[in-house]
Amino acid sequence: MKRIYLNLKRFDVPRDWGGINDLSKGAQWSKDIVSALEKLDGCRYTVFFPEAHVMTAVASSKKVRIGCQGVYRKDVEKGGNFGAFTTLRTAKSMSALGVTDAIIGHCEERNDKNELLQLGGGQGDVNIILNCEIKAAINCGMEVLYCIGEKSEEQPRKYEVLRHQLEVGLKDVDLSKVTIAYEPVWAIGVGKVPPDREYIEDITKFVKTIVNCPVVYGGGLKKDNAEMLGSIEALDGGLIALTRFGKDFGFYLNDFEDIVATYKKGAKI
Repeated sequence: MKRIYLNLKRFDVPRDWGGINDLSKGAQWSKDIVSALEKLDGCRYTVFFPEAHVMTAVASSKKVRIGCQGVYRKDVEKGGNFGAFTTLRTAKSMSALGVTDAIIGHCEERNDKNELLQLGGGQGDVNIILNCEIKAAINCGMEVLYCIGEKSEEQPRKYEVLRHQLEVGLKDVDLSKVTIAYEPVWAIGVGKVPPDREYIEDITKFVKTIVNCPVVYGGGLKKDNAEMLGSIEALDGGLIALTRFGKDFGFYLNDFEDIVATYKKGAKI
């Protein structure tokens, strides 16, 4: 079954404060989104909510899987660490709320962790940290959407970069609990030219030679690429964040439903 992921980052912030939420006030918007997705079929749907809205989303959902925005690399241990994790989101704390999935390794998370490494002298490998996060999530029963991708300066050696992210990030991990999101970092942003069908298909097939996991397109599933992405047989779905770009950028439920319908058309679902 094809997998559709929705990443609602910054959706907990009202639009007039710089966020993208203009559906409703308080926690009602999470219920509205879950309710809309409950009516869709033909795909497996997972929504990654900001932390504060996980509880209302879980309470509203029967079919839609609820995910959180990453987890900390360590966790509570029975008879050991009792939970000295102030300000940090542990996997077990999210799992206890009913969360079933976590998104790990998104380019924004990678950038943040790389910045911290640079402040500390530039030593270390972000993928080792992400590996710990993935194991923490899986250890408490979650499934993981693991994001990988190359920057513009890394394109000449993209296979080497992606292989490293896969082999280090997924070392000793139960791959049955992992979906890979390919995120071409070089193509993300206003005015950037997205990869074409041939490029995405090539990367998808390459990833599957390294790991036996479903692969979805993480560079932005949207109306203008949905049918093309759906028609790539090797690709197992996509990740949606914003549904509209330009002056009225943001997430719109009607647009989301149109994107899914267009994707299904390409995938012949």
